[in-house]
Amino acid sequence: MIHQIQVNGKTRRVDVDDDTPLLWVLRDHLQLTGTKFGCGVAQCGACTVHIDGQPLRSCSIPVSAVGKRAITTIEGATSREARAVQAAWIARDVPQCGYCQSGQIMSAVALLKEVKKPTDRDIDLAMNGNLCRCATYVRIRAAIHDAARALQG
Repeated sequence: MIHQIQVNGKTRRVDVDDDTPLLWVLRDHLQLTGTKFGCGVAQCGACTVHIDGQPLRSCSIPVSAVGKRAITTIEGATSREARAVQAAWIARDVPQCGYCQSGQIMSAVALLKEVKKPTDRDIDLAMNGNLCRCATYVRIRAAIHDAARALQG
């Protein structure tokens, strides 16, 4: 079936089954491979994208459920918050293996769009469910604080 979806500001048409997870549409059909497959059951956060600005796990959302809502992947994350998070990630040398980082960044960006001066608790709650096998959680939290400060000043 043909689905018309909005991805990173562009209308895209894909011919896939209704129950195809959005993750596989993005990766296999649209070649947007920044969104990663981790667990396939929405528990690790590697596949996090924004749908209408909300961080959601693309592995558990069938393409038919997306409708006309706006999808933003890591490739399309160009907002002021995204640039601040990406700069803080680099400055803090957050990634080690890097596999989870697109999902981590997408969750951090969503947090900073909602909470301008997040506390450690705000960060922990927003990032809960984004797993990092390399355990860079302390650097992730510090980078989010840095990005929030950069956005304020």
